[in-house]
Amino acid sequence: MSEWLVLSLAMAAACLVVLIVTLVRHRTARDDEDPSETPDVIEYMTMMIGVVYAIVLGLAIAGVWEARGVAQNHVQTEAQALHEISERVRVYPPDVRDRIRGDVNTYVSHVVTTEWKTMANLGRVTDQGDRLFGNIRQDVIGYEPKTDFEAQQYQPLIDQVTMADAARVARADSTEPTMPGVVWFGLITGAVVTIGMVFALQIRRTPRELILAGLFSALIAFLLFLIWDFDAPYSRGITASAEPFTALFPHLPG
Repeated sequence: MSEWLVLSLAMAAACLVVLIVTLVRHRTARDDEDPSETPDVIEYMTMMIGVVYAIVLGLAIAGVWEARGVAQNHVQTEAQALHEISERVRVYPPDVRDRIRGDVNTYVSHVVTTEWKTMANLGRVTDQGDRLFGNIRQDVIGYEPKTDFEAQQYQPLIDQVTMADAARVARADSTEPTMPGVVWFGLITGAVVTIGMVFALQIRRTPRELILAGLFSALIAFLLFLIWDFDAPYSRGITASAEPFTALFPHLPG
């Protein structure tokens, strides 16, 4: 199901529930009920609950957005480190240089074409990607420099392999949703309480009040959808992309 369809259905459902509850409440209200006589304490509580919940929503949105940015940084760091490896091995003998560059190209091609889909669909990296990266590490570490110039490049290459490995591990850790279940429980419960407080104000069945109540509930549904959409950095909505790999290795398919 399309994410935009999910969003539309969620917002429509939120509006529909609010309108139905409002109409049912209006029909079951006492004849002598005066909507204008809402106690001041209820208005104050509704305002405070709305403010607190708005702060919580803002913090949640900022958290998942930051997590998405961090996930994209992991991709950029890994791609840049692999690119540095490919460039720095030019001082090595042709057979060693070509072997390392070939392993890097094979790994990057696998990440872009296969592993990215696995991360999006299954929320994990692939074992094949681990093996291909292991080949890069073995080739770089296993070579014994023959000249001083090669020796000068050896440690920086090791450092780049370490950096790429750390970025890969961080990328793997970022595939899972960032929001714990207890936070989602709080967000959904807060939404129910916040929307429920609207009915404590005894809104009437006028078009203006019904529209405002529907828009308010739709807004909360949209914000919750936004948090859910950003919660998995590699699989939903505005995701972290593999563009750093394709930009630094344009000769590879992807």
